[in-house]
Amino acid sequence: MKTVSLLAGLLFSAVILSASEPPLATTQFPDLASMPDRTEDFRKRLTEGNGALLLEPGAHRITGTLEVVLSGKHSAMIRPATGSATLIMDGPGPAIRIVGSHEGTASPSSFKVETFHERMPLVEGIEIVGNHPEADGIELVRTFEAILSKVAVRWCRDGIRLYERNRNVTISDVNLYENRGIGLHLDDVNLHQIDVANSHISYNRGGGIVVRDGNVRNLQITGCDIESNMPGDDSPTQTANILLDVSGSADDKSRSIAEVAITGCTIQHSSNYSGKDFKELAPGGANIRFLGKEIAPIDSVTITGSVLSDVSLNVDVRDCTDITFTGNVLFAPNPDNLHVVRSKRVIVNGNTFNPREFERPGRIVFDECQDSVFSNNTLRALLAPEGSVVVKGSRRIALQGNVLTESQGGVTIEGSSDIVVKDWLVSGLPEGATFVTKDDASQRIVEEGNVTAP
Repeated sequence: MKTVSLLAGLLFSAVILSASEPPLATTQFPDLASMPDRTEDFRKRLTEGNGALLLEPGAHRITGTLEVVLSGKHSAMIRPATGSATLIMDGPGPAIRIVGSHEGTASPSSFKVETFHERMPLVEGIEIVGNHPEADGIELVRTFEAILSKVAVRWCRDGIRLYERNRNVTISDVNLYENRGIGLHLDDVNLHQIDVANSHISYNRGGGIVVRDGNVRNLQITGCDIESNMPGDDSPTQTANILLDVSGSADDKSRSIAEVAITGCTIQHSSNYSGKDFKELAPGGANIRFLGKEIAPIDSVTITGSVLSDVSLNVDVRDCTDITFTGNVLFAPNPDNLHVVRSKRVIVNGNTFNPREFERPGRIVFDECQDSVFSNNTLRALLAPEGSVVVKGSRRIALQGNVLTESQGGVTIEGSSDIVVKDWLVSGLPEGATFVTKDDASQRIVEEGNVTAP
């Protein structure tokens, strides 16, 4: 009984925390107003140190941005001299901004010689805590080989923002926690080559990792825990734990996203664990949401070896091409697992779809799609009588080699053509239910080798 009570208490506390706005630093540092303002002192030391700042241990209050302008003359290094150091941002804007001069690509032939002096600006081993509604953590502009490591940002607006142009960025071992806006924000940035690894990105109200517009290639997200990055109440949202979005620039082909790998992450929350105060937290939120556009679909993305759960929609793919979704575990959707809309060449292979302790429809939907495959997946206890897998308005879709058990519906095909349903093992459909249902508008539907049992 003590264990149950403790768990219940922890869950209740988590609900109360997630349902409130992030606090300001004065909550943790009640004597903040009496702390000296170190802004000008640190700016002077950055200038004298050619971009180097070694922080003394302890908490330091600043009211303005510590900006390092590299100007082809030097790099930057901001870290503690010894021990641990905290910057309290008691004003608007980023606590740290590093501005480089790189205007080229990642190719050596595009570099100005002086830009190599700016290589590998480094921020590591510090904490940034916000004490202003518009305080941000770190901003990178036109940098080359920037490394942000062992950095924590909380109670700010955006945790880390990449803007304008950057190349060869490494973000590792960071904690971006409970910020008002976005955890990691790629904000209309021209950026090729970025690694995000071994990090915790959680409870950021505007999204976890958000790429919006810009021209982004070679984004790797690996080994991260990404949780509850959406509103902490019942406000409807379209944000996600990982959001790639170019839908707001429908006529601009230059704004595009491609070549992305999401591997070995846990990506989850918040919907089902709402407690007594809310029926559902963050309705409309997703774990992974790709919003492409007709003129420039999001393309060449792989998602593999990840665990996804507890949101309105586990995966939302719209206007994309050449997407592989392989070897993942999905549970606790509220209501659905996967929606693929207006997309081509989407491969969904070798995943498990199981609501676990929840009762959920959990549907997989292909809507206006082409040339896609849904194969070798297991589907259990999906409670959508209209169909666990729904294909509508689509062409050339192969559904094959899947296992469906204890579910309320099978495969439903509407207004589609050239659909193959082959080699399914099906058990536990309601008595009298039909495994494959197709309407009169559907043509050339092939059913082969399917085995159904009570």
